[in-house]
Amino acid sequence: MPYTTEEDGRLNNFAKEPKVYGAEPPDKNQQRNYIILGVAGFLLVAGLVYVAASV
Repeated sequence: MPYTTEEDGRLNNFAKEPKVYGAEPPDKNQQRNYIILGVAGFLLVAGLVYVAASV
C-alpha cells in the first residue's frame, strides 16, 4: 500500500490505480446490434408517448 506522511505526522493511504487500456472500436456485428437496440428503444419511447397522449 502506498502510504505518505503529512506534515503533522498523519499517514495517508492511497488506493491502487487500475491499469489503463485503450478502447477498441466496435466491429460490424456490434454496430448492427447498437442500431437495432437504438431503433427498438426509439419505438418503445414513441409508443409510450402515444399511449400517454391518447389517455
